Amino acid sequence: MARIHPTALVDAAAELDETAEIGPFAIVGAQVRIGAQTTIGPHCVIEGRTTIGRDNRIGAYCALGGAPQDKKYAGEPTELVIGDGNTIREYCNFNRGTVQDAGVTRLGDRNWIMANVHVAHDCRVGSDIVIANFVGLAGHVHVGDWAVIGGLSGVHQFCKLGAHVMVGHSSAVSQDVPPFMMADGNPLAARGFNLEGLRRRGFDARRIAVVKQMHRLLYRQKLTLEQAREAIAQLAADVPAAAADVALMTGFLAQAGRGIVR
Repeated sequence: MARIHPTALVDAAAELDETAEIGPFAIVGAQVRIGAQTTIGPHCVIEGRTTIGRDNRIGAYCALGGAPQDKKYAGEPTELVIGDGNTIREYCNFNRGTVQDAGVTRLGDRNWIMANVHVAHDCRVGSDIVIANFVGLAGHVHVGDWAVIGGLSGVHQFCKLGAHVMVGHSSAVSQDVPPFMMADGNPLAARGFNLEGLRRRGFDARRIAVVKQMHRLLYRQKLTLEQAREAIAQLAADVPAAAADVALMTGFLAQAGRGIVR
């Protein structure tokens, strides 16, 4: 049996691993599944078709799996899926998806989500991400692995943040931010590339040099976006060790829906 506090309300149909822990006054709905070693803090409300993996730490007063805040939602059976090893601090609010998208709001693994973060319907948040306090992700936002989003920032619906991005605090993100880049402000502006983050993740000098060159092509050489994409694609042949980094960038630029911050 899972460790359930006597004051918690857990539906008999919920699926809880025997090592999960449910804190005081928490509410767990019938369609919820919670994995091994996950702890749910006091006063949390977890509802709808919500799956939470193993080794997660959910702080007090979180609301996970509620209906999407979308006027088109008509009660369809959509989902929230949370991976493994995440820390989700107090008062966070994650909504389920909508049928206008894939029907799933998804959070990956090993993320550090600080207090009062909102993740709206149909967001796709990767792994190893840091999201600071009071950040709001609007509907359909995609966030790549290893991104960092500063506190009090808001991300407009349908925006994409690439892998290894850093967004400064109190930023208004209304365009896509390409992988490896740093951006902040209102209006949002590109400020450089995330050198310190890449060093911490083991990028060697050759890969960092290629990222630096991609930044130059996008922001310093006064090229059109198409010209910059073509020049960036050539870098893979010049430095094979960075081919995956180049592919990450070119793939992102090909799918940028709201235009990139420039």
